[in-house]
Amino acid sequence: MNYAAETSLGVVTIRAFNMADKFFENYLKLIDSDARLFFYSNAAMEWVVLRIEVLQNLTLFTAAFLLVLLPKGFIAPGLVGLSLSYALSLTGTQIFLTRWYSSLSNYIISVERIKQFMHIPSEPPAIVEDMRPLSSWPSKGRIELQALKIRYRPNSPLVLKDITCTFKEGARVGVVGRTGSGKTTLISALFRLVEPASGKILVDGLDICSIGLKDLRMKLSIIPQEPTLFKGSVRTNLDPLGLYSDDDIWKALEKCQLKATISSLPNLLDSSVSDEGENWSAGQRQLFCLGRVLLKRNKILVLDEATASIDSATDAVLQRIIRQEFSKCTVITVAHRVPTVIDSDMVMVLSYGKLIEYDEPSKLLETKSSFAKLVAEYWSSSRRNSYQHFN
Repeated sequence: MNYAAETSLGVVTIRAFNMADKFFENYLKLIDSDARLFFYSNAAMEWVVLRIEVLQNLTLFTAAFLLVLLPKGFIAPGLVGLSLSYALSLTGTQIFLTRWYSSLSNYIISVERIKQFMHIPSEPPAIVEDMRPLSSWPSKGRIELQALKIRYRPNSPLVLKDITCTFKEGARVGVVGRTGSGKTTLISALFRLVEPASGKILVDGLDICSIGLKDLRMKLSIIPQEPTLFKGSVRTNLDPLGLYSDDDIWKALEKCQLKATISSLPNLLDSSVSDEGENWSAGQRQLFCLGRVLLKRNKILVLDEATASIDSATDAVLQRIIRQEFSKCTVITVAHRVPTVIDSDMVMVLSYGKLIEYDEPSKLLETKSSFAKLVAEYWSSSRRNSYQHFN
């Protein structure tokens, strides 16, 4: 079913590359694999029942044969018939119980899964009444990481290892590192998608683990790598909770350069948005996410590789709007393109969950730092790709 759903979403691309037959062949293989499990299960059931019936019939025949060989008058004829009837009834009952027990053993797995789900630890509460922050929190946007350690499961190794640094209020911080260095985990810890194993994250001096999830996440803004839109209207996608007026929404659309596009539509803010925003381009979906954060105007903004799936022109527009509108906010950028963080105030370099560098990018470029090596590799790769494209 997952394969069928994914295929239907990408059917245009599949047809464009003339791969419909290949996907249909894979679909038939998956159906056969799924049916094979039921066939094996039913075959094993019939094999067990057949063996039991053979053994029971053999036992019944032996008992009947012995009763027939008994001396005449040793046992009443009616009792012989009653014994045989009882044996036949017992055979049928045993076959039924065998089938029932086998079916129960197969379906009891569902109960085991439900039991596992019942014992999954739930998220912390959305609101902690005794620890609700002020409505103006955070007023500065200062973030302090104190000996932060993160692991995804109790017995798994640490993903972030003793991270200690400070993001000053109003600073633009770029987070760079190779795949698996812990960049996304750091953002997940800030939103408390994963709880710290030890250490603290302080926002304006307040430990974020001491407050409710709703109070925390409502005060943080994020533009994700994969822009998310929901089926509905333009208005509900920009303001899902209905907290802002139409005038505020139009101002946000103007700032994110979507006003002209929305104004040309017949239904304006009530224009439809399909599932996952398929009727909008990737760049427009990313600008929709920018419009959401422009409405909220929080002091902390996270860009989780927000420009990785868009072109360089849209990337430049996005960066320019962020510099203008969030000049007094703390902006944390998880970088995919190195030039995205070149003009940051500070650069954090992670490697295998450890903080190896945290300084101004100009100072890091002057030395033989890991950041300088990443920049050199990026430009070398860009020149090589440009040369190959030119040829």
